[in-house]
Amino acid sequence: MIKKITLLSTISITAMQSALVNAAPQLEEVIVTAQIRAQSLQDVPVSVSAISGEKMMEAGLSKIEDLQAYVPNFTMTESSIGTDIYIRGIGSGENQGFEQSVGMYVDGIYYGRAQLARAPFLDLERVEILRGPQNILLGKNSIAGAINIGTASPSNEAEFFVQGTYEPDLNEQVIDFVASGPINDELTARFAMRQRHTDGFVKNQVLNRDEAERNEATYRLKFSWDAGSDFDAKLKLEMGSFDVVGRQSEILTDYASDSDIFLFTGRTYGEILNDTVFPDLGAVGGLLGSLPAGIRNLIQLQPNGSILNMQADDSVLDSKADRKRSSNGDFSNNDTQNITVNMNWYSNGNTFTSITGYMAYQYDEECDCDFTGAPLFQVVFEEEYEQYSQEFRWVSAPGENFDLIAGAYFQYNELYFFDSIVLPSTLIPQLINAADILEGGARGDIDPGANGSTGFELLGIGDAGNSLIDIRSPRDFKSDSIIASAFIQGTWIMTDTLRLTLGGRYTYEKKSGSRKLEFGLPDGSILPIGETDTAAAVTFAAERHDLAGKRTESQFAPLLNLQWDVSDEAMAYFSARRGFKSGGYDARSNASPSAAPTPTNPTATSANPRVLIGSFEFEEERATSYELGLKTTLFDGVAELNSALFYTQFDNLQVSVFDGTLGFNVGNAAGAVTQGIEFDGRVALSEHVILGAGLAFLDFEFQDHKFGTCIQDQLPDNPNGINCDYSGKTNQYAADYSGNILLGYEREIGNTLILRANLDAIFSDEYHPSPNLDDRVKQDAFIQFNGRISLSSNDGEWELALLGKNLSDELIILYAVDTPVAKKVIAGTTTHHGFTNPPRTFALQASYRW
Repeated sequence: MIKKITLLSTISITAMQSALVNAAPQLEEVIVTAQIRAQSLQDVPVSVSAISGEKMMEAGLSKIEDLQAYVPNFTMTESSIGTDIYIRGIGSGENQGFEQSVGMYVDGIYYGRAQLARAPFLDLERVEILRGPQNILLGKNSIAGAINIGTASPSNEAEFFVQGTYEPDLNEQVIDFVASGPINDELTARFAMRQRHTDGFVKNQVLNRDEAERNEATYRLKFSWDAGSDFDAKLKLEMGSFDVVGRQSEILTDYASDSDIFLFTGRTYGEILNDTVFPDLGAVGGLLGSLPAGIRNLIQLQPNGSILNMQADDSVLDSKADRKRSSNGDFSNNDTQNITVNMNWYSNGNTFTSITGYMAYQYDEECDCDFTGAPLFQVVFEEEYEQYSQEFRWVSAPGENFDLIAGAYFQYNELYFFDSIVLPSTLIPQLINAADILEGGARGDIDPGANGSTGFELLGIGDAGNSLIDIRSPRDFKSDSIIASAFIQGTWIMTDTLRLTLGGRYTYEKKSGSRKLEFGLPDGSILPIGETDTAAAVTFAAERHDLAGKRTESQFAPLLNLQWDVSDEAMAYFSARRGFKSGGYDARSNASPSAAPTPTNPTATSANPRVLIGSFEFEEERATSYELGLKTTLFDGVAELNSALFYTQFDNLQVSVFDGTLGFNVGNAAGAVTQGIEFDGRVALSEHVILGAGLAFLDFEFQDHKFGTCIQDQLPDNPNGINCDYSGKTNQYAADYSGNILLGYEREIGNTLILRANLDAIFSDEYHPSPNLDDRVKQDAFIQFNGRISLSSNDGEWELALLGKNLSDELIILYAVDTPVAKKVIAGTTTHHGFTNPPRTFALQASYRW
């Protein structure tokens, strides 16, 4: 019962093109490095999809998110406050304390942070997506799979390349430039640059602008030193930025309120935000509003004479997926840096490798996290991350009976994450004050006379919102870890047709973490304990806390793989492996794990403390995976057909559960099973036509997960009165089936020109884009088409192309979740927000090589 946008056109366009121009149609071999050594894709006993850098550039694939249409059982999408990356139904969810279950590696350097997955691509040689646990050769936390990226290396001959892409509807402009060649007999260099701008495809109706506007700039300088037959080295220096203004989120549903408060009953969230006045005294209210400001402040009146005056832009009434949003603005500014040194020594066929890496990023964001055009609240984020790593590796000379890969890996990293809520207006305080009056003081404490500035504060009822005016909730999260591991993988060549591979990786990790949340004011001062604590607990499910911890863990991940050459054209394999993902600390919970009540207001005659149970430390998760695969080459190289049958049992699965208000609590679900079968193939139908296709069936089931997020309007069935039992349910991003068909055509025109065209059909069964599996925002089954047609010189010097994406103009919900505070805190309305895909676009592309 799972789904995923899968597809199996894993072929490179260059491979297709080479096959098509041969008189006798035949597929070109695809080379991958999934097991460190360069191997044919058909010889690798792993479920892997490989896409060339040239294919990505031609197809206008600018980041990892774009690959999900070309890789089976792989999904990536931006979410509310993070990035979701899933393979075969498994991913890490939304929490800055997580490293990804799908590990990303760039030139051998581990990129485990979700924010890095949003960075743009630049001048790549290839991308390989490996499915299933990859804890031996790639190592760190890659329990669901791995993304292995190789950047292009300097060339031995001078090479210059420039490509421009322009899409008029979104005003997308992309410039790629590459200069590569020798400096002297031993040293070569390669400079690559990409600059990209797009206005975005979602209309912000409040600010009257298109979003999300992206400005990207990435620069890379790579040196290669060939000192002779026994040594070579590469140095890579890279820096980049990707800044985003706005988001592509929008309100997707809005149902009438079931609140007992008469102001809200029967009205949608948009209607409530658009026009709610209490008390609505008409002309009398106008007279009251003309009273001197001091008197109005004393009785907490707004300029129209009411206690609550909610008037939002009319666009808040738009509650359908239509690529239009109502928002007060968001931004995200990101900077990345990377230095990689790769050195190889060669001796008697053996290769000794050292990979040294420094990787860092910084970002700051502001999120209109109520996701409406009403000025309710914003959330600001900052994150800084630094990582130092060192790997030593030995690859043995190819032997008649035995091949060996062994090595050691060290990593140190530091993470700092900060976030805080910001109330840009008094709207939420007004709402809480009104509710506090109608509910007899239930939104705060009854503390008459605690603050004599207004009459309601003297009364002690109707003043809870005042304690939240200008509030900030500064939260600081820090984590650092030291990792040391050793690995070995050996292949015994038992016979000419039978090979047995055994491997293992031992990892030791020491990690510390701390999280502190306070309530303060814009000047940085911290508020004393008082009614603020109660009001924040009731409204935002947040409490002060100061937590710290240290943990150490060690893991051993084993691998067994049996490979059988059935014939010269077919290879079967069976693998059994166990993977681990280390535990850690929750960065996004708004409460401590303690069941102790929130602090008691010392001035209250009738205090209203709440019990909030959050999370802090979570444990490692484990996966045991079995895979049976078959890779075949048919009709003397004219066709290939590959299949993989898999079963993976996850224990102690790490899950990030939305608390229904603003926070995410991390815990460990007892277990889950993901299983299915994947097919991919390609065939040269003639010397001019090639067909690639893929199909994946996926079934995911939580076996024991009693702490899931209840959907809105659902009564909790967990004894804690908060969570719902997900046992027997599927997971987010899980389609029962999905796939792709790619048709490519190439023909010479005269003696100087080549015409190329391809059409992709991407399809998926229905799936849940929401983490709480709410059927009200389930994505229906769909088919989406992309295409490209080009004319080039037959020597490859120049090319002109027309690209079409989403030709059928499908509107697809990529991610959906409950709209924060709408149900539990404010209005009792059931409403969702989410992210949608871009509409149909056409772009012109021109490239020139010399």
